[in-house]
Amino acid sequence: MVAELRVQRTTRKTTKKTIALVPTMGALHEGHASLIRLARRRADRVIVSIFVNPAQFAPNEDFRLYPRTFAADLAALAALNVDLVWAPAVETMYPGDFATKIVPEGPAQAGLEDAFRPHFFAGVATVVAKLLIQCAPDIAVFGEKDYQQLKVIARLARDLDLKSRIVGAPIVRERDGLARSSRNVYLSPRERAAAPALCRVLKECAAKIAAGQPINDVLAEGREAIADAGFALDYLEARHADTLAPAASTMDGPIRLLVAARIGNTRLIDNVGV
Repeated sequence: MVAELRVQRTTRKTTKKTIALVPTMGALHEGHASLIRLARRRADRVIVSIFVNPAQFAPNEDFRLYPRTFAADLAALAALNVDLVWAPAVETMYPGDFATKIVPEGPAQAGLEDAFRPHFFAGVATVVAKLLIQCAPDIAVFGEKDYQQLKVIARLARDLDLKSRIVGAPIVRERDGLARSSRNVYLSPRERAAAPALCRVLKECAAKIAAGQPINDVLAEGREAIADAGFALDYLEARHADTLAPAASTMDGPIRLLVAARIGNTRLIDNVGV
């Protein structure tokens, strides 16, 4: 199957057309569509991968429950004029004798997602490296909603001298501010009504920090507001937008506010720049 992908990819490349890859786990929504449209603007041909990666799920997480809508996804990709869909089986990506794993450091050890999902970035880095090698795109597009992941992948491509350029795409939001996510389908009506509080608090915190209020005080207020909205907070942090190092003031460089919290059984993440 990988050999067939390479034949297709080589056929497209011999026409001297640039190629973009948009990796996904399926359950496509408007956020994914925005990545594909950006890829179309940046390259002549677009490949979209669909692979629910078991290596980035812990035993207590929702791998089996993760939404799978393959037929609907294919229809959506056809409507978006995607040139090639790469949807490998688990056995293709991880054969029975698979014995290699990439364990990233740097932004993968920032004390954010890695503190709560210690297995996660090794699974992401390994599968993304395989996808970049298999598809050999000129660019690969990832959403900024998974901000730490974006930074990890950018460092991965740089450190391993991969030819693909990593491009970040802005977060796509619902009208009430909630970041688009495949996991939003898990929200009950009551939880969905409360969920936009994450974005609202992030924007309020960003405005206060930009106005010169002390970061620690602003974050303390933000954490309290998120809890009051019905969330169980994992973190609300101010980090350097490039390195993800903790930021004590705006003098530390460009700042990104990042949040992760649970409402009911659903874990949501979001971020905004200051």
